[in-house]
Amino acid sequence: MPHQGVLPKLPRRCAPCAAHGYACTMVTKLIHDAGLRSWQLHVASLASVCLCIVLWIRAKTVDQDTRGNAERRALFVGLWPPLLWLIGDSLREDEPERGALARVLLRRTVAGNRRRIRRLA
Repeated sequence: MPHQGVLPKLPRRCAPCAAHGYACTMVTKLIHDAGLRSWQLHVASLASVCLCIVLWIRAKTVDQDTRGNAERRALFVGLWPPLLWLIGDSLREDEPERGALARVLLRRTVAGNRRRIRRLA
């Protein structure tokens, strides 16, 4: 006889995964669980823009033989900012709003304080 208590929540399933019997794990959830937040990826995106500019300027100062390789390196790094920014935007959609979370915590604190005052009175 199965246990009648609280059942664990199963992962959400999207239609293609559910059709084949697999649980769907979103990449953004994995990134969020790893500890990365959207603001960190946005900062990394802006930093990679700066790195690209620095590499491009440096490519102009090297000799003609290695200039092509240095320019390709700068262009490769230049592909990172949109990728990092869009991943950060995807993470932001999954993160709870800071304002909403603060309001919920404030309500709980106020409600808890009211209960304590009633018990003391």
